[in-house]
Amino acid sequence: MIDIRNLSKQFGQRWAVEKLNLSIKKGECFAFIGPNAAGKTTTIKLMTGLLKPTSGSVSIGGYDVEGKHIEAKRLIGYVPDVPYLYEKLTPREHVRFILDLYNENNEQRIILSEQLFASFGISEYGDILVSDLSHGTRQKVVFTCLFIHNPSVIIVDEPMVGLDPESMRKIKNMLRQKGREGSTVFMSTHTLSDAEELADRIGIIDKGRLIALGTLDELKQRSGSMGKLEEIFLTLTKEGKT
Repeated sequence: MIDIRNLSKQFGQRWAVEKLNLSIKKGECFAFIGPNAAGKTTTIKLMTGLLKPTSGSVSIGGYDVEGKHIEAKRLIGYVPDVPYLYEKLTPREHVRFILDLYNENNEQRIILSEQLFASFGISEYGDILVSDLSHGTRQKVVFTCLFIHNPSVIIVDEPMVGLDPESMRKIKNMLRQKGREGSTVFMSTHTLSDAEELADRIGIIDKGRLIALGTLDELKQRSGSMGKLEEIFLTLTKEGKT
């Protein structure tokens, strides 16, 4: 469902992402982890068409993100590391705006949006301007907009920031359910326990290069550590610095 080939992005003299190759299949939950400035967010921006690659390509569902960008983006639901909402719209107006973009503004989707609002406990805020909402409530609106059009590919960058524990659990359950239903989940996170809990496979990027890829058990064998993902991560990224 996601196919990344020799993907590179250069800023001045620095390679933020260099010769990245990665394939993620339908229904897989994939975690992308790495130190600060490793290239995680740059990779995601290349995947979603927000940045143009210096070289290489990304395809989503068989559509090249550069050449067939409309077709590719129709398949994507995306939550960036710093989500943006229009301050002078209400949550319900936001939902309708998103559904209009995907040409899915129908009664069934509106009912689903109300169910999502209720699940997140934000129904009472549905007609309040975004500018008057707390950070956590805004984040719940963002996730409602993510799930509302049933994306085939879900791309989330630090998805749990600003959420309370109950909402975190709901998001994790929803991501698992979407995977079972056949959606592909690409999650970048610094919260290694989330990656350990949710991911079928994990990729570790450091200084723009993919340094390890596999299931948790495979990464344990690679690192020689039988501990938690944190220990595995520190071992493998330390190896890259020696």
